[in-house]
Amino acid sequence: MGAVVGVVANPASGRDIRRLVAQASVFPTAEKANMVRRLLSAFAATGVERAVLSTDLGGISAAVLRTLRTRRPGKEAPWPDVEFCDDVTLTGTADDTTEAVRRMRAEGAGLIVCLGGDGTARVAAAACGDVPLLALSTGTNNAFPRMREATVAGLAGGLVATGAVPPETGTRTASLLEVTAGGRTEVALVDVCVSTSRHVASRALWDPATLTALFCTFAEPDGIGLSSIAGQLCPSPRESQDGVALTFAPPHRARWVVHAPIAPGLVLPVGVRAWRPLRVGEHVALPAGGGVVAVDGERELELTGDTPVSVRLRADGPRCVDVPAVLAESARRGLLRTELTPCQRWRRREEAETA
Repeated sequence: MGAVVGVVANPASGRDIRRLVAQASVFPTAEKANMVRRLLSAFAATGVERAVLSTDLGGISAAVLRTLRTRRPGKEAPWPDVEFCDDVTLTGTADDTTEAVRRMRAEGAGLIVCLGGDGTARVAAAACGDVPLLALSTGTNNAFPRMREATVAGLAGGLVATGAVPPETGTRTASLLEVTAGGRTEVALVDVCVSTSRHVASRALWDPATLTALFCTFAEPDGIGLSSIAGQLCPSPRESQDGVALTFAPPHRARWVVHAPIAPGLVLPVGVRAWRPLRVGEHVALPAGGGVVAVDGERELELTGDTPVSVRLRADGPRCVDVPAVLAESARRGLLRTELTPCQRWRRREEAETA
């Protein structure tokens, strides 16, 4: 069986409530559909034979289907054979991503591509198992997904899916955070934050005055979201297995005040009392108290006064496609180029002159 890839696009990404307080870009449905089209062209160029696409209620899959029906064979760049997850019952929730990824794995996908923000990537990562993940940003805060041209990312993903570039060269294993509160466990790809907010409510966090503790798998100086606080104070590259842990304080009582881009267009002073490295396997028990726990910037767990909370850094996160590493290996081995013989050059010149 030829190489198979799966593509899941979240129609709701880049449209959350943070746009009421931040000046984030909007990724319209048309652009998400265009990204899927560009991915398909790149996949075909690397030898991918089948692509399994998610369906949605926002119009992305419908736009791709319309293009599929009007394509002219031989006149346009080829695509792999395209199938849709028509048997997935849509709910308009994160369950749609989970079920689509499960279906793609059942179809033998050698790569899962997700279009969304940190939340979409987290859901896809939880469902993709050991299948390599390629997360492309179309969300609000995009700390984990990379902002890359879909054509270039698709070439790298296709080379991994077909086995042209082996996983040990073209992928890296990400760290993740596991947070347990009471009897519930969640995982985060970027950060876990404890807040004194009383309810999950709209989920997004944007008021630094409520923050008490932050744990990050990585913290990049050019990042966005809560991890940018650590990125400006104690950077930790995503290539490192270790993360960082911070405790907050009001700016007038803090040791450091960091002006952090916690959302697009939203740069606020955040007081930090202390920070330290967070080692793989380390368990951190948090003091009992009310509030909420946010994973990857979204409030998920409501806490009562006696709810025990613990955080652990794990090294067994998703296998992520390293686009620069894949394409560097491709250039070294000549995977995307062909050297023509003199006879082939003559034949192509003749064809061009008679066309």
